[in-house]
Amino acid sequence: MEWDILCFMTTIESPAPDLDKVRRPSRIPSWLRAWWPALLWATFIFILSTDFFSSEHTGSIIEPILRWLFPAMPQDTLDFVHHIIRKSAHFVEYFIFGLLLYRGVRGARRGWHWSWALMAWLVAAVYSALDEIHQIFVPSRGPSAWDSLLDSTAALFAMMVLFLLYRHFFRPRAEA
Repeated sequence: MEWDILCFMTTIESPAPDLDKVRRPSRIPSWLRAWWPALLWATFIFILSTDFFSSEHTGSIIEPILRWLFPAMPQDTLDFVHHIIRKSAHFVEYFIFGLLLYRGVRGARRGWHWSWALMAWLVAAVYSALDEIHQIFVPSRGPSAWDSLLDSTAALFAMMVLFLLYRHFFRPRAEA
């Protein structure tokens, strides 16, 4: 009984082990842990560039919903709203892609650096151009320099938002 109490007391008084020494090394390479979300999102963007997500196919889903919500909407307004929804989707998908690319470029490092943002933006811009080239080979799609410009602008906007977030909210505080 006394031995049990003594063993219990020594475990209470001993310091906690250093977690860095206790953790098992990951079998996933660190670069893959940083880049897998961006790679997955790039695949998602590629899928969105297929025939299934062409204007004709998305119109068969979006237009009935708009007709149900706004039965008196004229056809030209309906077409315009459908166009705005599609362009907004471009912006959102590349905004998210820019954030994920920044995460990949940054890797295990912390904070903000303009060179990481520039590299993430350049990768997004090149991928956007390649995405438009891919659409040359899709019968119901076509390339658009304007779409590529919109995509690149969205990724640039994501870098600006990250800069502002890091500058105002995630900056290390000076100790008093």
